[in-house]
Amino acid sequence: MTNPSDATLVIIPTYNELENLPLIVGRVRAATPEVDILVVDDNSPDGTGDRADELAAAHPNVHVLHREGKGGLCGAYVAGFQWGLERGYTVLCEMDADGSHAPEQLRLLLDEIDDGADVVIGSRYVPGGKVVNWPKKRWILSKGGNIYISLMLGAGLTDMTAGYRAYRRDVIESLDLDELSNAGYIFQVDLAWRAVSGGFDVREVPITFTEREIGESKLDGSFVKSSLAEVTRWGVRHRLEQLCDIFSVTRRMFQHEYRHWKRSRLR
Repeated sequence: MTNPSDATLVIIPTYNELENLPLIVGRVRAATPEVDILVVDDNSPDGTGDRADELAAAHPNVHVLHREGKGGLCGAYVAGFQWGLERGYTVLCEMDADGSHAPEQLRLLLDEIDDGADVVIGSRYVPGGKVVNWPKKRWILSKGGNIYISLMLGAGLTDMTAGYRAYRRDVIESLDLDELSNAGYIFQVDLAWRAVSGGFDVREVPITFTEREIGESKLDGSFVKSSLAEVTRWGVRHRLEQLCDIFSVTRRMFQHEYRHWKRSRLR
């Protein structure tokens, strides 16, 4: 019996991750030797792309996709998704290169996929999930932002900004990848929201998120304002659509009852 996760591609975007890359690739290969790895490098000036080529030459399950410039995380994942779909993978995973997503927990996500889930998010905020080595201010910002997103969209998820994920190929194929938002990390919310809105089975599993030890984060606080503004627009539009649906149903019910009442009066 085969499982969807038997053909899994782990996509690892990189930009200046020369020291981290061999560490994360080694951990993925040790924890889940059955999966394939695709390093998507954005022409890193520190030589990360060359190091990725060396790893690919040494290990047949490691592949490299070179992009011409620093095109952002969303663009890297879209390129990785397209690469994986073209080669017939049934599960496509997102994973950071800096070690914040523990490869040793990847099996938690894949087991849920094999159990029938369409999308699995490694969550910091479901029971059992946690964050290590984050300043309190950053934790509050992330946790508060996710609470706001959940309230605005009503998706029933605790960590829609999380970047440790597994998707069945059917989910990715159903999306218009060219339409994904690219406002900071908001594309992760966009992907999750589109999956929920599309009726897919989206689940969360607890993971331990550990702040990187080598190199500097590519993320700063500048994305928060624009990202939450985007979510607010989605949320308002969603609530208006719900109100329109309620009004439409109510009107039809009223019309039905009125016709019934009118017929009864004519008898």
